[in-house]
Amino acid sequence: MSEPDQARSTIEIPIESTFGLLGPADVNLRALESALAADIHARGNVLTLSGSPADVALAERVVAELLGAVRGGVSVSPEEIRRSVTMMTDGSGESPAEVLSLDIISRRGKTVRPKTVNQKKYVDAIDRFTIVFGVGPAGTGKTYLAMAKAVQALQSKQVSRIILTRPAVEAGERLGFLPGTLSEKIDPYLRPLHDALHDMMDPEAIPKLMAAGVIEVAPLAYMRGRSLNDAFIILDEAQNTTAEQMKMFLTRLGFGSKIVVTGDVSQVDLPGGATSGLKAATSILGGIDDIHVAELTSADVVRHRLVAEIVDAYADFEARLARNRPQPLSDRRSRR
Repeated sequence: MSEPDQARSTIEIPIESTFGLLGPADVNLRALESALAADIHARGNVLTLSGSPADVALAERVVAELLGAVRGGVSVSPEEIRRSVTMMTDGSGESPAEVLSLDIISRRGKTVRPKTVNQKKYVDAIDRFTIVFGVGPAGTGKTYLAMAKAVQALQSKQVSRIILTRPAVEAGERLGFLPGTLSEKIDPYLRPLHDALHDMMDPEAIPKLMAAGVIEVAPLAYMRGRSLNDAFIILDEAQNTTAEQMKMFLTRLGFGSKIVVTGDVSQVDLPGGATSGLKAATSILGGIDDIHVAELTSADVVRHRLVAEIVDAYADFEARLARNRPQPLSDRRSRR
């Protein structure tokens, strides 16, 4: 059987986009060569692609999308290149240029954008639905993107306040045993929300907004008995809510408000093996109109690449444990 015909193509990159596409010391070019099957050579601002017709066609589409992202102001890195190739080959139909160029908010030259297809779907769902559950492992941007959407909604006057909350539950710790006043005990649980907020807003303005009630960061217990109108409300670390707490929280929803619930069902720290309110809510409420469950995976991790591999390794380990776990006696009897 003869080898398929080889294809060859040249792409002239606009001079002003050459550095943005190829990167310093051609680091992005090397990432393209690694991620694509086509042979890629650069001479000045001209790329030469060669290989099978299918491989060259894919390389042409990837380069065109990356050029679109560069023109859209995206600082392309080897990681963005790898994600772009994945988007072009996973059948999602999403345009990497559109995903990577979707600005949520900008501050001091730093722009918050989704970096993967699932992150874009999550951000789009926040726009479309009143209640969104963002479920996925650590590092997938669940909380950070929700915070960015909350700040965007406040700045565009879609809401008049932001409410950020978390359950005060951590592995091996109870509030009563921690030193300090109630405020000092609670602060470590809420610190990640404060940190994200400082990334997205002027730090000097945040205390004033908090004093005026425009921004509220409080433990989940403080939500009981309230009706939250005209607010963007984020419940973080929701895997550590009980089913009763989750029901209490969701029923605080008032007029003109939006709720985003984030959590990782693989990291439940509830004592005594209690059922996670996040697990219960996503199974109970998934079919209701205007409620959406956005699922993120290890492929959406935007921290160090090892984080995705760690997440997958633990998932594989837990799956093996589940397969090898002895079957309960009652189950064995029921099958007889």
